[in-house]
Amino acid sequence: MTTDSTAFIGRTKHGELTLDQICELQPGMARLMVEISDRYSIMYYAAKAANWPMARHQYSEMKKAMQMAGMTRPKYAEPLAGYTVEKLKPIEDAIRAKDWVAFEAKFHEAAGAANEMHGEFGYEYIVWQLPDEPPKHLKL
Repeated sequence: MTTDSTAFIGRTKHGELTLDQICELQPGMARLMVEISDRYSIMYYAAKAANWPMARHQYSEMKKAMQMAGMTRPKYAEPLAGYTVEKLKPIEDAIRAKDWVAFEAKFHEAAGAANEMHGEFGYEYIVWQLPDEPPKHLKL
């Protein structure tokens, strides 16, 4: 049995939205990748400064954003899940161990793999690189 999603209306003091309109508001890959990119570089500089709690926080939030990306764009769900297990889990392990040497090696390996994935999905012109310096808006 299917239902008409226009029957589900959300109301605010500003107006009404259908369920379909609310679904269309969900962030896609382009918006989420900006957050993922920012958190990935903050995580690096936090780990480099031995601010392991901040590195762990950025890792956790980055992972949630990647899960959201897989949910809002299902064609990427499986590759993102595989990338998380194969490339990001070793970074998490290094953060938990407070092991800068392992962290840095796995970080750069994962960044290279992400750029390869960009190419595999037809976005070879998107090449992520680590900013030359840490973000100025956070004390790491």
